[in-house]
Amino acid sequence: MSDPVIVGVDGAASGLDAVGLAAREAHLRGTALRIVHAFGHAPGHLSAGGPPWSPADHGLESMAHGALARAEERAHAVVPGIEITRSVVAGEALEVLEIESRSASLAVVGSRGLGGFAGLLLGSTAVQLAAHGHCPLMVVRGRPDPAGAVLLAVDGSAAAAEAVEFAFAEAALRKAPLVALHVWNTWSERAYEGPGDPLTAVVADADRLREAEQHLLDETVASWQSVFPQVVVERRLVRSRIRPALIDASREAQLVVVGARGRGGFTGLLLGSVSQALLHHAHCSVTVVRGKE
Repeated sequence: MSDPVIVGVDGAASGLDAVGLAAREAHLRGTALRIVHAFGHAPGHLSAGGPPWSPADHGLESMAHGALARAEERAHAVVPGIEITRSVVAGEALEVLEIESRSASLAVVGSRGLGGFAGLLLGSTAVQLAAHGHCPLMVVRGRPDPAGAVLLAVDGSAAAAEAVEFAFAEAALRKAPLVALHVWNTWSERAYEGPGDPLTAVVADADRLREAEQHLLDETVASWQSVFPQVVVERRLVRSRIRPALIDASREAQLVVVGARGRGGFTGLLLGSVSQALLHHAHCSVTVVRGKE
């Protein structure tokens, strides 16, 4: 059996949705589901030299186990008989899930937990885990039980190579088609660095640029299409603004797969603007796949 799928829960409704999705992903992979709840650090107002802080003393442990029990019920409702382990860990959610991700095949979280502010589109734990986790991160978003293709955001960067492999494997597991979408504009040309509208800016040879971007898309898809011949692939080249085009395409997808940082990212940046935009605004769940460091 491969490494488990882990899911972080805190009792929020979005966390239970994440549990259901994580159960389906574990079932697809033929592996176990691990449900994790993290306690925060001890309250800062405790006096030095006093008795050690314990979650049980504050009723938090029983609350956590109640949340885990509800999560386990949801998982069994979605996938009867699934193997489940569960863990209550003292520590901040990001730290705990980052450690758990080191021995997981996939991490799943809701888009916003109990600690989120009203109106906040995405919880900080999801954003930070996408940047710092050690396995692909799936964030639950959008409509329930979405249908459609797996949507791969293609940018041709070396950092996104693992995202391409993951998208093909996920499409094969789901028996779904794969849409490999590469969005380009005149800012794709490295020689063009001026301000203006990327749709109307003038480049020396737009036709040559379009051909180069088509070649990039074809080259990205070809090697993995031979590995997953059962996956039906649509190669889609679109001239547009990158983030709006991908968000719009997610309306008809069941999952979006994107690399953590693409071709236009700054050196040292752990999570690029395209992946962040999808995490906040996509119309279906999003998986962020970090490249090898």
